[in-house]
Amino acid sequence: MSKSLEGKIALVTGGSRGIGAAIAKRLAADGAKVAITYTKGADAAASVVKEIEAAGGKAIAIQADATDAKANKAGVEQAVKALGRLDVFVNNAGTAIPKPFEEATLEELDHVININVRGTFIATQAALKHMNDGGRIIVIGSCVGERNLTPGLAAYAATKGAVKMFAQSLSREVGARGITVNNVQPGPIDTDLNPASGDWATPQKANTALNRYGTVTEIAALVAFVASPAAAYITGASLTIDGGTNA
Repeated sequence: MSKSLEGKIALVTGGSRGIGAAIAKRLAADGAKVAITYTKGADAAASVVKEIEAAGGKAIAIQADATDAKANKAGVEQAVKALGRLDVFVNNAGTAIPKPFEEATLEELDHVININVRGTFIATQAALKHMNDGGRIIVIGSCVGERNLTPGLAAYAATKGAVKMFAQSLSREVGARGITVNNVQPGPIDTDLNPASGDWATPQKANTALNRYGTVTEIAALVAFVASPAAAYITGASLTIDGGTNA
């Protein structure tokens, strides 16, 4: 039985842990050769690669700081050089520094903007230069980019709102090439960054309709669908996967 991403080349930024690692593993399981970039945590990145290879897939890890424009670009170039082309680009690198907005330092605000917005712009632009016609660009936004119920995420939500409009707008520029651009918006997902057992978990869980956190594999399943040929007519969309947080 042929796999839905057989013969495709995928790049996942921020792929060493959490949602990014799950996406990389799922795309590989669906037949894609996968490159992941990571800022720090070489061991974590190496173990994602090992896991994919152990399952019979092909993967490489590239160190590239999402806040560094040159490194960010170079990471994309390196992936294309190593794997030969680019069909699926998943911009997953992102961060949050939850705290009341009044207390946020300029450095913290700059950091969130640099990774979530500037980093997304730079990596996507670099990826587009190598993207095959009929390719897929998927940005990982957040349900708070549409509606935010959690105090302490004002700046983060603003960056995810920016990413939403970026994906929507870019879809019109590349549609003639059959390239789709979509924004996947997770709700509360159990990761290192936002553990289901953490201080911020109780109100987030209470905001969902399903009364639970989501899993990284649930996000990866949606990304894999959007990356597949079955989703060729979905573009410029914000696909919310948040357990009913925004319902």
